[in-house]
Amino acid sequence: MAGESVKDMKNDPPSVKKEEKEQLFDLLLPPGVPRKIIADVIREFDVEIVERKKRLYFANMDGDERDLLAFRGRREEVEKAEKFIFKELQEFIGED
Repeated sequence: MAGESVKDMKNDPPSVKKEEKEQLFDLLLPPGVPRKIIADVIREFDVEIVERKKRLYFANMDGDERDLLAFRGRREEVEKAEKFIFKELQEFIGED
């Protein structure tokens, strides 16, 4: 933003101005995360759910591009959500 005039900034869409002010991070969700956990994260943390394309290289996928879900938010919120998801998945599969 250095060197930009107020006039230039006014012409930017609101989303551009917001993203320049705070950097957003994505937390990719592995396929198979239960919907209940996804819903709990949306309710409890200041994140939004978005789609991200990602190439996968495991099982029988050799670089197949897939649409994955991700949580997007400020770093602190995404890190809290990640810990919550990990804990919930451990309970879900019985590794507590």
